[in-house]
Amino acid sequence: MEARYNMKQEKKNSRVRLILVMIVLLAALLAAIFLTDPGGEKTESIQAVMKDAVLHEDNQMAFLGMRVNPSVISDWVVTGLLLVVAALLRIFAIPHFKLVPGKLQSALEALVSFFRDMAKSYSPHRNGFLGVYIFSAGMYIAGGTLFELLGIQSVTTEGMSMSLPAPLSDINAAIAMGLMSYGVIMSGGIASNGGRGILLTLKEFSLPISMSFRLFGALLSGLLVSELVYYTISLSFVLPVLVGVLFTILHALIQTYVLTMLTANYYGEVSEPPKKKAKKEKKPAGAVPAVN
Repeated sequence: MEARYNMKQEKKNSRVRLILVMIVLLAALLAAIFLTDPGGEKTESIQAVMKDAVLHEDNQMAFLGMRVNPSVISDWVVTGLLLVVAALLRIFAIPHFKLVPGKLQSALEALVSFFRDMAKSYSPHRNGFLGVYIFSAGMYIAGGTLFELLGIQSVTTEGMSMSLPAPLSDINAAIAMGLMSYGVIMSGGIASNGGRGILLTLKEFSLPISMSFRLFGALLSGLLVSELVYYTISLSFVLPVLVGVLFTILHALIQTYVLTMLTANYYGEVSEPPKKKAKKEKKPAGAVPAVN
C-alpha cells in the first residue's frame, strides 16, 4: 500500500512540475513579446534582405585573401567539427564498446545501422561503399543544417557582424553535393556493369540538377521564412527564433533522409548486374523424338 501511495504521489508531483514549467515558459514568451522592442525602423527592404540571403552580394567575408560567401566559412567549420567529433569517438568511445551497450554505444550503433540497412535495402548486390558514403553525406547534411542554430558570429568585409549560415544554403555548395552524389552513383554503375553502367547513369542526366536544387531550396526556405517572419511580425525576436529552430530541425531530418535515400535508390538501379538469359539446350543432330 505504501509503495502504491508513493507511486501516485510521484506521478502527481511530476504533473505539477510539468505544469509549472509550461507556465514559466509561457510567461517568458509573453514577457518577451510585450516588453521588448521589435527593432525600430528597418533600414533594408524585405526584398533586399531575402535577395542577399540567396546571392550573398553584400555580406561577404575574407578567407585566405579572397572574398567568399559566408557559407564557405561555414563549410570549413562544419567539416572541422565533424572530423574532431569523429576523432574523439574513435579514440575515447569506440575502444570501450561492450557486448551490453550503453546509451552512447546504442545511439551510435542505431545510427550506423540505419544507413547500412538503407544501403542494403536499395542495393543488395553492391552496398559496401554506398553505406559509407550515405552515412558521411547524411552526417554532413544534418550537421551543416543544425550548425546555424549555434549562432557562430563572423565579421564581413564591411565590418558587420553576422551569424554563419548553413553551408548548403548556398547554391554552389548544394550543386557540389549533388554532383558528388551523382559521381558515386556512376561509380557503382561502372563497377558493376562497365560501360553499360555509364550509359545507365547518363540516362538520368537531370539527376544532379534536381538533387541540388531540391536540397538548396529546402534548406534556404527555413532561412527565408525566418527573415520574413522577423521582418513583418512585431513580436520581438521570440517568434522568429522558434520558427527558425523548428524549420532547421525539420529540414535537417527530412533532407538527410531524402538525399541519402535518392542516392541509394539510383545507386542500386545502375549497379544492378544484367540478368543472364537462360540458354536453351540444343538437341543433338539426328536425334529422333520419343514416341509414346
